[in-house]
Amino acid sequence: MVYFVGRWCTFIGIYRRTPDAIHKSAKELLEHEKTQYFERMAFIIKIPSITANIGGNTLSLTLGGVRAYNQENLYNKKSFEKFKFFIGFQNLVCCNLCVSTDGFLSEIKVSSYEELYARILEVMQNYKAEKHLELMRNFTNYSLSEHQFAQLIGKSRLYNHLPKSQRLELPEMTFNDGQFNTIARDYYQDESFCKDEYGNINLWNVYNLFTQANKSSYIDTFLERNLNAFEFNQGICNAINGDDNYQWFLEGVPPTVSQN
Repeated sequence: MVYFVGRWCTFIGIYRRTPDAIHKSAKELLEHEKTQYFERMAFIIKIPSITANIGGNTLSLTLGGVRAYNQENLYNKKSFEKFKFFIGFQNLVCCNLCVSTDGFLSEIKVSSYEELYARILEVMQNYKAEKHLELMRNFTNYSLSEHQFAQLIGKSRLYNHLPKSQRLELPEMTFNDGQFNTIARDYYQDESFCKDEYGNINLWNVYNLFTQANKSSYIDTFLERNLNAFEFNQGICNAINGDDNYQWFLEGVPPTVSQN
């Protein structure tokens, strides 16, 4: 039996005014003339009857979506409605979301509920849950030393300051300096995903440090960064195995990353 737990979440409310009070200043507005406009909204549906275990963490199948009006020109003639949708897993230890490429659509353009339903159903049918879980389990097979982790975070922070021409030659990294500060802090302090007593950290824990830091993102960029965290950690796994695409992030590190 499959059962669902659903929840609507609203974010980023902006105070506005009724049309008849458009010429009043903010301090002159009466209570009945004030309105609130929600610029970004998200929903999440948990399916707690479908679970998996990775690195001692229980993951539950989860799906959801985002509606972000800040990415549209509301003064233009009404056209297609835009949504984001994902299906993936949520780590129940920390509520971190795990999103993969085939489980996410960054832009769904529709003009009816029927079209939206069809597009969402298409994503759900194309999502390969077992493959996603297999790739995430593979993260537990690779570890970084403290020096290697520092190299990875340091090069990642340099990424946004590279000349544009050089940055375009590298895989995309969408996390910002504040989020890397959080990742660095949690490497030492997080109770669930910090380094071990020898300073080593496996890539499953690194991945969760990234998805945890991503919680500071606005919801209109949250899912894209979540996917970026997955692709980045997958790329680091590939780099350890000799792939060139992500080698820049590990340059200067002796090839001693251990596979458990």
